[in-house]
Amino acid sequence: MTQTESAPTLLTPTTLLAHWQGHRRLTRRVIEAFPEDQLFSFSVGGMRPFGVLAWEVVTISTYLMNALHTDQWGAETMSREPKPQERTALLAEWDALTARLDAELPGTSSVLLTTEKDLPFGRQTATAAAFYMIDNEVHHRGQGYVYLRALGIEPPPFYVR
Repeated sequence: MTQTESAPTLLTPTTLLAHWQGHRRLTRRVIEAFPEDQLFSFSVGGMRPFGVLAWEVVTISTYLMNALHTDQWGAETMSREPKPQERTALLAEWDALTARLDAELPGTSSVLLTTEKDLPFGRQTATAAAFYMIDNEVHHRGQGYVYLRALGIEPPPFYVR
């Protein structure tokens, strides 16, 4: 391959967006399935409540979107502000981030997505960071499924994203 040729893109920003938003829609339904009084208080085995885990997903996803927009990747750019303990605030922030992903991610440069950066959780490409964040969301959603079952609530079907 010559310098003027480029490697084929296997994952475009648009396909990444579609995959990520599928997970986000399912996680949102898990948030909605919790009784309001249990979302930020119920836990199993000393793990954090699901509402706290969902705020973590919002925080790291917002971090990635900010980094993609500004090319600032340091830990100091990640929000550490306390989060409200209400479902309405969580869902409002969730939905705002969903709209932001839809608006901004498709226009992200494939070069930026494939360039290694020093992130708070190691040196990796933005694409690898996005998959890390999606994997983290799936992991926490699994905890949410366990919590819902412990509360006697049937979780949303995972195959409907």
